[in-house]
Amino acid sequence: MENDAATLYCTNESCQAANPLTHKFCLRCSTPLTKNYLWAVVDGPSVGSPGEILADRYLVLDKFILLDTKPGLLALTSELDNLQPLKAYLRLIPYRLHVPQVYGVLFLGDGPSHREILLLEKPPLLVDDKIQQVQLASELTTAWRDATSMRQLNWLWQIAHLWQPLASEGVVSSLLDSNVLRVEGSLVRLLELRFDAATLPELPQLGQFWQQLVSGAKPAITEFVNEVSLSLIQGKINSTDQLIGVLDRGLAGLGRSQTPTIKIITKTDTGPSRQRNEDACSPPSGTLVSKPPQPTALAIVCDGIGGHEGGNVASNLAIETIQQQVQQLTKVPYDHIDPSLLLNDLEKAVAIANDKISQRNDSENRQGRQRMGTTLVMALPVAHEMYITHVGDSRAYWITRHGCYQVTLDDDVASREVRLGYAIYREAVQQSSAGSLVQALGMGSSTSLHPTSARFMLDEDAVFLLTSDGLSDFDRVEEYWETEILPILVGEVPLANVADRLVEIANTKNGHDNVTIALVHYQVQYWEPEITIKAFIPESYSAKTIDFSSRATDPTLLSSPNHKTQVIPDTEPAKRRIPLQWIVPLILVVAAGTLGLFVKQLQLRSPSVPLISSTPIPTSNPTIEATPIERSLANLSPGWVIKINNQITLGNNQSLPRGAFLQVINTKPNPKPASGNFSVSMRVCANKSTQTPANTSNPAVTSSVPSNSKPLPETVLLDFSQLKRFGVSILPEDAPNPCTPVTQPPVTQPSDESSPT
Repeated sequence: MENDAATLYCTNESCQAANPLTHKFCLRCSTPLTKNYLWAVVDGPSVGSPGEILADRYLVLDKFILLDTKPGLLALTSELDNLQPLKAYLRLIPYRLHVPQVYGVLFLGDGPSHREILLLEKPPLLVDDKIQQVQLASELTTAWRDATSMRQLNWLWQIAHLWQPLASEGVVSSLLDSNVLRVEGSLVRLLELRFDAATLPELPQLGQFWQQLVSGAKPAITEFVNEVSLSLIQGKINSTDQLIGVLDRGLAGLGRSQTPTIKIITKTDTGPSRQRNEDACSPPSGTLVSKPPQPTALAIVCDGIGGHEGGNVASNLAIETIQQQVQQLTKVPYDHIDPSLLLNDLEKAVAIANDKISQRNDSENRQGRQRMGTTLVMALPVAHEMYITHVGDSRAYWITRHGCYQVTLDDDVASREVRLGYAIYREAVQQSSAGSLVQALGMGSSTSLHPTSARFMLDEDAVFLLTSDGLSDFDRVEEYWETEILPILVGEVPLANVADRLVEIANTKNGHDNVTIALVHYQVQYWEPEITIKAFIPESYSAKTIDFSSRATDPTLLSSPNHKTQVIPDTEPAKRRIPLQWIVPLILVVAAGTLGLFVKQLQLRSPSVPLISSTPIPTSNPTIEATPIERSLANLSPGWVIKINNQITLGNNQSLPRGAFLQVINTKPNPKPASGNFSVSMRVCANKSTQTPANTSNPAVTSSVPSNSKPLPETVLLDFSQLKRFGVSILPEDAPNPCTPVTQPPVTQPSDESSPT
């Protein structure tokens, strides 16, 4: 329950008036009031008492839930190097649909007892403004029984997609913690990140977690979920790509019980401060498209770059090109489409559009800022899925009854800084060059273009808003989605009226640019199928990993004009048969090979050729000087020395301090091929920055480790992922070796008076 005595300050810089918490608009300037609900990551029973105000701005609503009463001000932060776990959140910003992002750091107390509390924005919360109540969204395990079979598989599908990126940051344990794993409608959302222990969780543990869900699965998929979880446990499914493929087949089967109706409307406007419109959209502005009866529904928004001499040319050329490409893709029945290859084909269409614009620039000798270009965002609904592809800072938002979610990440300097772990987003956007684009169509060859593509499973009514920055700047979508777009889902306002209203908001509240929007209204009718969905587990599986947050265009696809979306047959592929005319030559080849092998064996057994030689046999090959191999974590070898750049906690009150050196003894691959991880056994070197390891007789070594810490072991075993996460560097081959060889003393039987060394 919120504190009625507390006030919420307006975010309008020229206003900043105090308002009651119950109000939605500022009493003075009518600006929508921003309510930033935060989750406090804290070790302890609570962050404070309900109603308490922390740091003169954060109102405690519940044990770990806060409300920022001054959302227009930047939150305080600490040096990122001092908060190593914080970087995992930053690097996972492409997955912010599921992973909360860092809002700031709350500093409580002074001196040794002070606390630094991490504040996360947009956690999975249910907010009821009518009764002024805020509570956590349901745990997945709690909401599981009440969900449809389509939604249950959708949740598992999202977890499968999150497994690999979270594993790469050492936080995949989050997907196995029922308290952290929450759901908002059809979306899986994490409350916070759980950092992995020394032993990384693997897919069999995911199978064990999912096995607990079998009893609550809907009848249509009970057998399916059971088979998938057992296959994970037994190692039959040993990669996330394989798992996603199995879940895709299950969702395709359920999708036949779902009938979607799609309506699209677009609107573009020059705006009050521009003389011409460089934006473009498809369908043409003001056109309403419905599917059915139309066979294809495609929405595109482009924001041109390059002024009147090129911006409008680039945006229209991009739309014309992509329309032609996508028209060919959508002729294939949806249940015959391989989703990963369709994503590739959409990116290929973007690459072709890019090259056409770039070639136009080259032919007209346009250089630097004179080159014309365009941003792009497009939405392609296919059955129970929505495919989103974008380049630049035009955005896509997903609006449901549960919230408004930005599903694209701008290709600008600010987002790049966050993705690299250099800055918190709220701070990064304050930089002078924060909005500068790092890529757009037409700026160069498609080989250096990296479109972002993703697909989303839809099991409820939704609206997708595609927009240029004429509307999205200054968080106008976040301010007005609830009052302007949400009514579409309850049938209160026609789609065309909402489009007009959004353009009006862009022109009156922003007004600095052209504005273009597309609204895609997805309505669904679903009924539980009477059939039972079967799980098809392929015996072997090979597929490249697809990163749905940042997918680079494959140059080989661009050079292949005949590349088409792969069609999946209705039945399992027939076994390949060898043509009859090949059989006789094959027999002759096999016979010749067998005869040659037999002769070689006879030669080996001949007395004239000794099987074992006590002296090396000289070769006639000249000596070739080996090229030095660049040392990196990816090719660790025994004897190499690693320098620790950040303190590593080993447990049992032990830690390796910053600046310590470790010498690689050997590397051991992880027995589970799905993990791609391996263990590294290393010797702790005696040096001035580390405590003397056990059994090291170097009196010159001084300890910098507190006396209450346990002595360090002589050797340590760390995972490759841990070394990456904590930040280490490899000493070059020609660098002085701080790890002097250890001479093993002769083993003697100690006397009773001797003490262990």
